[in-house]
Amino acid sequence: MRQFPKDQPFYQQPAPKAGNSSPMTTKKPVDINNLKKSELYINRELSLLEFQQRVLEEAKDRNNPLLERVKFLAILGSNLDEFFMVRVGGLIMQNKMGIVDFSIDGLTPAEQLAAIRKKFQELMIAARECFRQELLPELNKAGIHILDYQELTEKQKNQVKNYYDEFVYPILTPLAFDPGHPFPHISNLSLNLAVVIQDQQKDERFARIKVPAILPRLLPIKRSSGGVRKDGTVPHHHYFVWIEQVIAAHLAQLFPGMDILKVYPFRVTRNADLAIQELEASDLLEIMKENVQERQFGEVVRLSVNNETPEEILSILVDNLDVDRKDVYTMQEPLGVSGLWQLYNIDRYDLKFRPFSPALPSVFKSETYDGNIFSAIKHGDILIHHPYESFDPVVEFLKSAARDPDVLAIKQTLYRVGLESPVVKYLLEARREYRKQVAVLVELKARFDEESNIGWAKKLEQEGVHIIYGLLGLKTHSKVLLVLRKEGEHIQRYVHLGTGNYNHHTARLYEDIGMFTCDEEIGKDTTDLFNYLTGYSAHKDYRKLIVAPINMREKMQQLIAREIELQHKNGNGRMILKMNSLVDKSIIRLLYEASQAGISIDLIVRGICSLRPGVPGLSENIRVRSIVSRFLEHSRIYYFHNGGNEEIYLGSADLMTRNIDRRVEVLFPVLDKQLIHRLRHEVLNCYLADNTKARILQADGLYKRTKPGKDKQAWDSQRWLLTHHLSNGEQ
Repeated sequence: MRQFPKDQPFYQQPAPKAGNSSPMTTKKPVDINNLKKSELYINRELSLLEFQQRVLEEAKDRNNPLLERVKFLAILGSNLDEFFMVRVGGLIMQNKMGIVDFSIDGLTPAEQLAAIRKKFQELMIAARECFRQELLPELNKAGIHILDYQELTEKQKNQVKNYYDEFVYPILTPLAFDPGHPFPHISNLSLNLAVVIQDQQKDERFARIKVPAILPRLLPIKRSSGGVRKDGTVPHHHYFVWIEQVIAAHLAQLFPGMDILKVYPFRVTRNADLAIQELEASDLLEIMKENVQERQFGEVVRLSVNNETPEEILSILVDNLDVDRKDVYTMQEPLGVSGLWQLYNIDRYDLKFRPFSPALPSVFKSETYDGNIFSAIKHGDILIHHPYESFDPVVEFLKSAARDPDVLAIKQTLYRVGLESPVVKYLLEARREYRKQVAVLVELKARFDEESNIGWAKKLEQEGVHIIYGLLGLKTHSKVLLVLRKEGEHIQRYVHLGTGNYNHHTARLYEDIGMFTCDEEIGKDTTDLFNYLTGYSAHKDYRKLIVAPINMREKMQQLIAREIELQHKNGNGRMILKMNSLVDKSIIRLLYEASQAGISIDLIVRGICSLRPGVPGLSENIRVRSIVSRFLEHSRIYYFHNGGNEEIYLGSADLMTRNIDRRVEVLFPVLDKQLIHRLRHEVLNCYLADNTKARILQADGLYKRTKPGKDKQAWDSQRWLLTHHLSNGEQ
């Protein structure tokens, strides 16, 4: 097995020796209580935009295959859409209502909006330059041609006209705007054309045409473009043209007898951060249905127009959409790059990352494994690292539970399930065909998955599954599956706990960790948790699980405080914390105190980080890195050296106030010493050795990409993990 280089960060920062002061803490410590907020923390919104900058870097990285770069640009577009719908929408609402809710770094909503607009403009310009100057030419060389309508030959225009007549024209609905026709509603994230026409009396009229979202954003010029030929072969060349340009070129067909004077595209983003009045609701299902509908009517928080849009058109849009001029963004087309996802579906595997089949953990391949997953779990806890290792054992666990005559009941939490879910399939089978007791909490408040979850909840309920829609005032984000099996005269609890969703699609795209166990105390804790979720339990004394909002804040503070105490006693304090976001103020302050005590702290934070590392006398013992690569880093791993008696907790919770105080989250301990060793050395150490895809957070809030030093080995953590698991699948 290839070993980690010994000069990588994990080995560079040994804990200080007992009795010696750390050379990193010789400066006078900063007085945390007297430090101004702006000096102590990084704004969460700007930190999130810095993450989007890292996504853009992947689109620009020539070491990534071409269509993967296009995918990263599409991801950037989707991320920014959500950022405006949720984060910016909330700030605009606060600002308009006069709510002065200071951010963690002391900014008002108005000040944050000003900073966001500036950073977003920079991102937007850079993204368009990346697309126009880098990706488009390379796509063209590779045989994927995205053409502007005016570039088409007459033959190509005829091909496009045939497609337009057959598929596009029948769907279009031109909507006039005049005294007899009110300004039409512009739906969220819709792409539109603003059209100025002249009638036979020489009067100018305004009309709006919505570009149908059900049609591809990039229209194929040839029928085989983006797909396969009639004989089943994949063409090398694919030709596309933007649908909005095609519609604009054929407006005379929509307005016969009229002169088309001007046409300009525009795109609208609405506020989706709508308050859910849960505590006043008599039926959470019904209020969530209403909330999903209302999202289409939220306030406009972003109006995107191209840089040729004249003032008269802009004034009509601004006045009728009631949008602040500061929220109008003028940009080079295309408006909305999330539509580039379409190109990733082209079967050009030479332009993508090499496909792989996740490895099956060795415990399921051993000669002693007899196909009984319950026996395997009883033999010892099983850890599975997705996507490197297969999600199939989780599905097999549910399938076995559904069909095993000794299984009496199944209980599970579902947050984001996905389409055609095998998880739901076996929950339904367990109830419908084998008459098991099945109870499922389906979280209806999972943002942007509400409609899907409402559908699954109703389907499960129709089959007699006990459905809980979530808790009032709390979002259930935990990933827990409990199976109760009769074994002799006793009931044995089998539990799966995870860091990611029970979604077989994202299990191939997101990095997550799951664990099977039949530990008695974890099983009892899980039973108590489901009683809390389904009934009126006020149980607070969990044995091994850490549960938000019950005891997570207290326990996490205790774990950090214990490390500080052991550092003062033994001088060997060490923490490695991996998460998606770090925002909670009280946790950050404790980490600052731990750094001042001399504890060596590595934070692996994919997205938002409000902690400011490397500040002399405050956080110089803290290093923060973010890894953005092929797979979305999603696992939460909390490692504490604990005086040599190492502890690791995994789970669903980031160190954000909302996760700790306003969600049902679960962190679970890894009990097996071999599994702790595996996580520390094979996973955490691997991330800390990354000098290819890691970015290091500077004290000013900006990130610096790592590079292998002179004569140093390049190390890509995800590539190593993929190769390692596929080569031996060691457990």
